[in-house]
Amino acid sequence: MNAIQSVYIHIPFCQQICYYCDFTKFFYNEKRANDYLVALKNEISTYVDDTGNKVKTVFIGGGTPTALSVNQLESLLSFIDKKFDMTQCEEYTIEANPGDFNDEKVKLLKTYGVNRVSLGVQVFDDHMLKELGRLHKVKDVYETVELLQNNGITNISTDLIYALPNQTIDHFKNSLNQAMALGLPHLSTYALQIEPKTVFFQRHKKGKLQRPAQEEEVEMYHILTDTTKKHGLLQYEISNFAKAGFESKHNLTYWDNNYYYGFGAGAYGYIPGKRYGNIRPLPAYIKQAMADGKPVLHIDQINNKEQIEEEMFLGLRKMQGVNKQTFASRFGFFPDKLYKSSIESLVQKGWLQEDDMSIRLTSEGKLLANEVFERFLLEDSVQI
Repeated sequence: MNAIQSVYIHIPFCQQICYYCDFTKFFYNEKRANDYLVALKNEISTYVDDTGNKVKTVFIGGGTPTALSVNQLESLLSFIDKKFDMTQCEEYTIEANPGDFNDEKVKLLKTYGVNRVSLGVQVFDDHMLKELGRLHKVKDVYETVELLQNNGITNISTDLIYALPNQTIDHFKNSLNQAMALGLPHLSTYALQIEPKTVFFQRHKKGKLQRPAQEEEVEMYHILTDTTKKHGLLQYEISNFAKAGFESKHNLTYWDNNYYYGFGAGAYGYIPGKRYGNIRPLPAYIKQAMADGKPVLHIDQINNKEQIEEEMFLGLRKMQGVNKQTFASRFGFFPDKLYKSSIESLVQKGWLQEDDMSIRLTSEGKLLANEVFERFLLEDSVQI
């Protein structure tokens, strides 16, 4: 555990299932949630002993973790506090929906050291929130932010989605400006993706979901990067913007290609040499976690070739790009050994920038990131 300083814990319960969401989630039910927490604790205890495992970041995601009752939330936070040495935890995040908090829940977070809240705002428009299947209203965003700040939790991130059905450029500008007016230190913003097994996917298949044209989506992204910069939020990853010092330390664990534990239904983890994914269906997860504490659905062995590819994909998501020296310290050679022609070609296209220190995406490259990443897949015949 000492080499793994980040922990993700998945709470799969929601009061409402959003029409676009493909994460592991189930309608909240008190008994089901109680059973789940017992199973979750058994899974964690199987992998983590009681010797005071030091953690740098903890992220409780979902679902909607704050859908838990006060007693359930306290039971979870108390268990985490006992199981891990939180004295050196730099960032302790919980995801939440606006309107989920009351004074009791916020004070509970403070008591157990939660110091960052990620709010699923999505859009500042009541009608569009309803069309997304969201329960909260815009007024709940303002009330929740005020409640958190009044209780001393000021490291608050908001999530926005753009390129929504029937969303115009002016509508997105208005939504983004309302987010900026809150003056919060972090923003995550994503273009809507139509995922299988969602309500939106079914509507899309039937031709009943009208999304903005691709050129409008590109313009929204340019508006996003320009507006956040004007408000002092620096882009540090393709979809993430922060005031200096407020970058998500936990998410940087992923983008820096470092190790982390993932606990809970549908959670993913990355430990030396392996990536694993847990069972998603709730009854099956609970049954296996209670049986042996190992509710793993699949384990992927990560060889050197795959580690190198992931180092490039993930590193290029960051605005700092892939640090050549860090790459060399991990793999014993610089990226040019394997990727010289790809890098030169992409620099010529204007999609990459390269200097002595790093390789990183250009503004145009950010819009074509997936095409760029494909150029860093290695042939099976490549000798490393």
